[in-house]
Amino acid sequence: MTLILGIDPGSRKTGYGLILQQGQRLHYRASGVIRPPEDAPLSERLKVIFDGIAQIIAEHSPAQFAIEQIFMAKNASSALKLGQARGVALLAAACAGLAVHEYEARKVKQAVVGTGAADKTQVQHMVKSLLKLVASPQEDAADALAVAICHANSFHLTARVELSGRFSRGRMR
Repeated sequence: MTLILGIDPGSRKTGYGLILQQGQRLHYRASGVIRPPEDAPLSERLKVIFDGIAQIIAEHSPAQFAIEQIFMAKNASSALKLGQARGVALLAAACAGLAVHEYEARKVKQAVVGTGAADKTQVQHMVKSLLKLVASPQEDAADALAVAICHANSFHLTARVELSGRFSRGRMR
């Protein structure tokens, strides 16, 4: 069993999602959105994000940490703020001793919906379906859960490939 924390970073809203992976089965554990005060200076918003992620890590003790990579933002200022929010999330993981796994947004959508061009409502719907939730999670939480699902699928596949490399004609090497 592996508890995975997925993060969808943002300077205004940072989504998080926790799933438990048991073999190929995934189970929902928790999700939500860290919302710093909108009128707060960027430095204070970044501290709220860091503290929020650090608290989630302390409460749940995930074994794996997955985060969405930065994509091209609408403008340089937005990209810089997103990068800073992502940086404090990475710092929270590093302070907790967690290895970081990064995934492109297109790969996350491909893993969850089947197409890298999926929109947010499609991601929400598939996260709800895959995790057998009664209601769709909020957009940013759904995106974070999708990152965790993508990692679970990638991590499980990588572990199987590594294990299969230890066998030759049905025998252990």
